Amino acid sequence: MSNPASLAQQISLFRSRIHNRSFDDVTVRILDSVLVSKDVRSLIGVGSALKQFMRDESLLIFREIADESVEIKLMCTEFLIRVFAVIGDVESCLALRYEALVMRNEKTTTNPGLRVTCKEWLTFVEHSLENGFHSIAIQACEKALTPSKENRAAHPKHDNFFHDVIALKKIKILKDAALLTISSRSVQAQAEAYLKQKNVTESTQKLVPSIEPKSSGSSRFRSGIVKRNLRKLHDYQCLPQLS
Repeated sequence: MSNPASLAQQISLFRSRIHNRSFDDVTVRILDSVLVSKDVRSLIGVGSALKQFMRDESLLIFREIADESVEIKLMCTEFLIRVFAVIGDVESCLALRYEALVMRNEKTTTNPGLRVTCKEWLTFVEHSLENGFHSIAIQACEKALTPSKENRAAHPKHDNFFHDVIALKKIKILKDAALLTISSRSVQAQAEAYLKQKNVTESTQKLVPSIEPKSSGSSRFRSGIVKRNLRKLHDYQCLPQLS
């Protein structure tokens, strides 16, 4: 692509393929060619517009496949994850990866092949924390650390049991670290709010003394005038009256 017109055509083609639900490598390659083009730098908001477009479309897609099998849902989710990765929407990527893991986890009893390994949970938690998404990391930790009774019964001692035990220990450590980070941020936010309120209070208190003396001085001044007038009146009343 060497001109904006060609770039616009590629963007239009990508959007058209998404609308037609062409979830394949061709669609991803078209998107990739759009975002690596030199021309994209001259168009403000292309990446942002594509991100919002895909967020809106992903909501529609999940509504359309609500009654489909878990395999179809996972296929669509994986495609969307790839698209958001190309766009650079880390938040959407992580959110969809989490949903995919949860879907697989819930279907383990009926489809053991979908089982989510502890290593997969650990990798997801690490990626979430690396990108600053502590809340979703904690949710993933809780999912990994509290498997269903059915899941335990189905896989009491699988081949990677020892590795899973190690992964679970790491997940527990990461969960505690994430909780501590969120707690620290909460405390910091409360401290900042307190200091802000304290500064406002101190500023107000500094203003009050500067106003009060003026008010007191003004009162004394008026009181002085009244007393002087009263003395004048008294002096006047004490003067001999003319007959």
